[in-house]
Amino acid sequence: MRTHLPPRAPVVALALVMLLVALGGRADASEMPATPASGIAVSADPVPDAVHPRWHWPLEGPREVTSPYRAPAHEYGAGHRGIDVMSAIGAEVTAPAEGRVAFRGTVVDRPLLTIEHPGGYVSTFEPLISTWEPGDTVAAGEVIGTVAVGGHAAADTVHLGVRLHGVYIDPLLLFEPAARAVLLPCCDGS
Repeated sequence: MRTHLPPRAPVVALALVMLLVALGGRADASEMPATPASGIAVSADPVPDAVHPRWHWPLEGPREVTSPYRAPAHEYGAGHRGIDVMSAIGAEVTAPAEGRVAFRGTVVDRPLLTIEHPGGYVSTFEPLISTWEPGDTVAAGEVIGTVAVGGHAAADTVHLGVRLHGVYIDPLLLFEPAARAVLLPCCDGS
């Protein structure tokens, strides 16, 4: 005898699984999906824990994200696999963490730099003009290049993408929270 489930059963089951995952903690890297042959994978955002050091913000000035991370619904879906950060053309960009340069070159119409970091993290900056060569090691806070023009990012912005074990994640998860604005009283009450 075959049992027929009501049409909402898959949605309810998915909601229960999501609730169990949320209550049970985060998935670690061993639970992440394998990267497909295309090299592009997407996943829910794993939250860094005490094992992973916090990264340094790569630009001087305020943190103004002009285009946030938007995870695609599936591997080839629309989304934004990184963040675009307000900057100025020619502004210096620093390494957010120590690592090794994996790639420097031009892809389509934009110069970019990719750094492999400990723990399976890979960061990519574009458009970025750099003199670093693949294999060079960089220290956290060391200048890695200057903001250029090109690609999908608007002028005066730099795109930062991050993958963890081949899976795109929201880069903002790796940085200390930005300082909150504090409103001070303007008047003495008299």
